[in-house]
Amino acid sequence: MTIASLSGQLQLPSSKPTFKFHNFPHYSSHFHFNTFPWNSPKKRVFRVSNVVTRAKRKTGSKSQNRDPEVEELVRVLMRNFNDNQPLTATLNKFVKVVRSEHCFMLFEELGRTDKWLQCLEVFRWMQKQRWYIADNGVYSKLISVMGRKGQTRMAMWLFSEMRNSGCRPDTSVYNALITAHLHSRDKAKALSKALGYFEKMKGMERCPPNVVTYNILLRACAQARDVDQVKVLLEDLDKSIVTPDIFTFNGLMDAYGKHGMIREMESVLSRMKNNKLKPDIITFNLLIDAYGRKQEFEKMEQVFKSLLRSKEKPTHPTFNSMITNYGKARLREKAELVFQKMTDMGYYPSFITYECLILMYGYCDCVSKAREIFDEVRESAKEKKVSTLNAMLEVYCRNGLPLEANDLFESIHASKTFHIDSSTYKLLYKAYTKANLKELLKKLLLYMDRDGIIPNKRFFLDALGAFGSSSTSQKTTKSSSSLRMQATNSSMFQELAIVLLVWHPKMAKMPGEWEPYCYGQVLLDLSF
Repeated sequence: MTIASLSGQLQLPSSKPTFKFHNFPHYSSHFHFNTFPWNSPKKRVFRVSNVVTRAKRKTGSKSQNRDPEVEELVRVLMRNFNDNQPLTATLNKFVKVVRSEHCFMLFEELGRTDKWLQCLEVFRWMQKQRWYIADNGVYSKLISVMGRKGQTRMAMWLFSEMRNSGCRPDTSVYNALITAHLHSRDKAKALSKALGYFEKMKGMERCPPNVVTYNILLRACAQARDVDQVKVLLEDLDKSIVTPDIFTFNGLMDAYGKHGMIREMESVLSRMKNNKLKPDIITFNLLIDAYGRKQEFEKMEQVFKSLLRSKEKPTHPTFNSMITNYGKARLREKAELVFQKMTDMGYYPSFITYECLILMYGYCDCVSKAREIFDEVRESAKEKKVSTLNAMLEVYCRNGLPLEANDLFESIHASKTFHIDSSTYKLLYKAYTKANLKELLKKLLLYMDRDGIIPNKRFFLDALGAFGSSSTSQKTTKSSSSLRMQATNSSMFQELAIVLLVWHPKMAKMPGEWEPYCYGQVLLDLSF
């Protein structure tokens, strides 16, 4: 298997390929910061709209056929919904105009956040309306939302509720149920249940597996590195009347690529060619990312060249992936060349691109360069993303500069330039714990309390795990039991466990996803 099978255009070079970029007058081997587009007034930069990370289906997409009036009313409902104004009260105000299509879109909007409980409130409100008719589509959407939020039991309850309401499950409902199970934490058990549903579907005339069913299961098996099960499913697919599509092969290659299983990924690529399917931009992007992760940069660059020769156009994720992977390999100049190629082609860098550059310089020990980019983003008039702040904080922490990270955090918190959320606190909490900075930890908890950030059990267990890992790295010759005893007897560990108990009353008031954890349970859960 060679990369040449991708589209007939890929041929591995005999010598190491290099990028040749022309007409970039500002470039120097040190990559001066004035090459960035916001500091280059003479260089016109055009916005490019093809920034999608997933290919869109041409048919059957509800998002493409949305009614503008429905979208506007849903936006009004979402704006009026807050802690002081329950969603059902808002729905009652618009009871004369709200119908099932509005509720369906509300499920989608609420599903993008952690407000899965509000989805159930909307559903209960729907059932009380005269116009409500039990519908498979509504249940399928709700099951999908619950699955994405890890609420497998709730998804199962909805499946049971649907059957009790007189609805007969169809293929889309079973697909949603399979996906919900695959989002649970016990992946082996989840995959076993999903395959059980698959076998059940094959024996049901009303809901036989379709290409979406196969795509879901193939990707899940590849993610579980179960190559044998993938082969079984592919053989079953060949025997069935179902025809694989580009999503079938892209899903498989993406899962294999993320696990570094390059040989298996290339085998799927060859199979895709045999099925007369041409690679799309998603195919190119996932190949570029997979080869970059494995630091097979010769192949990565060749795929990129093939992309430039094809009818497909690079997207922002194409360049972002290359910048990140070059950075992880500490190939700073290569990463800078990719950024220049991007701007030469008229792509305006997105906030994710700047985050990739910040992280790249962090990997290459160029903290000052990373800070320059961050400050430029900070001072710009564009919308600020907390992920950009987190990227800069991560660079400081990775390079052993937790005090600088704290200074930046306090500066941002005071100026409110970025909207800080729980992800920022979790990042700093782990870093301060690993560095044994008790005073900074206490200050951070005070900030969390003021901002109303209520952590779950995973927040503290991750931090305690970070403390444990730092303990083991310092004394590798000791047995695990002695390290556990040393760690649990340390004042730092005990303070962290007490902190968890202090937060426990607040955590216990939250929905069922928050489980009470006492000091003893924390000790049992940790493994050093």
